[in-house]
Amino acid sequence: MPPPRRARKTLGQTPPRSSAPRGANRGPAAAAENREKILAAARRLFVAHGYRVPLSTIAQEAGVGQGVLYRHFPGRLELATAAFEGNLDAIEAHAAAHPGPDGLVLVWRRMVETLLESTAFVEVVAHAADAGAAIGAADRMAGILAGRLEQAREAGIVREDLEVEDLFLLVRMVHGLAVTNPRDRSLADQVRRAVGLVDPALAWPPEP
Repeated sequence: MPPPRRARKTLGQTPPRSSAPRGANRGPAAAAENREKILAAARRLFVAHGYRVPLSTIAQEAGVGQGVLYRHFPGRLELATAAFEGNLDAIEAHAAAHPGPDGLVLVWRRMVETLLESTAFVEVVAHAADAGAAIGAADRMAGILAGRLEQAREAGIVREDLEVEDLFLLVRMVHGLAVTNPRDRSLADQVRRAVGLVDPALAWPPEP
């Protein structure tokens, strides 16, 4: 019986392709998508349940594993700061629109309004202030307030001895009131009165 013949290769013949699906490397794109999903979930849950919502719950809401969450955000403060970055952007834009001596009072009031909208954002700012200059939120807040504060002092709008640290102290006061009485209808008035104790110029007229 003659041996089986070997198939001859034809010049230019393309070898058969594998039937296995060929997937593109989506590493960077997938990482960016996961980050956005984590941030969106964090915003929803921080606003709904506060700053202390479990990170595992955020990961589950985002549809990713906890390891993926921690690769993007090593801790709660870093995640919350990134989640509320848009709030800081809006405050910076408001500050840029009010460059005069009265800018401090206007920016401060907008900042307090933003803080009262979400107790989670209050905690982000309060904890960032406690963490020091290593946290971007504290740096940005200080940068927004410092220049306006100097102008306001020179114009005699606020006390001459008022410092940025005093404003961060007020943030902590807002934090304490907002966290202990998040649904109190008189919360805004309590905050207004507390702010007025430090400097009446920073307070605002009570609602009728």
